[in-house]
Amino acid sequence: MVNVGIYFWRHPLIETAGYFSVVVLCLVVAMALFEVVTKYKNWDEIKKGNVAVALATGGKILGICNIFRYSIERHNTFLEMIGWGLYGFVLLVIAYFLFEFFTPQFNVDKELEADNRSVGLISFTISLGLSFVIGASII
Repeated sequence: MVNVGIYFWRHPLIETAGYFSVVVLCLVVAMALFEVVTKYKNWDEIKKGNVAVALATGGKILGICNIFRYSIERHNTFLEMIGWGLYGFVLLVIAYFLFEFFTPQFNVDKELEADNRSVGLISFTISLGLSFVIGASII
């Protein structure tokens, strides 16, 4: 007798919906953690029209999603995918702190809050660029 349940869960449409759901949940958690890490309120600043914060936040979202893309490609189980994706997210958080550390001439959070778009663009680029490096190293 064929177990129909196994085939149902392995159907590409069901797997895609599963990955999508898990990644969206992880993205929400990651963005909530970034909200705690930054000294400003991301969504309040974006609501006010702060383009620098929007760029930095967009870079974080793209970076996280890109890491999960690599993780989905390279792993067969949801737990492995989530584990590697979250590990990549932690590395992005470390990159955020390194960006702050390696720019002692200005405070990244204050510049973003002040809508310094140059800092926003660099923050975007760092998040997205490093997500490719992190993603490529996922095994």
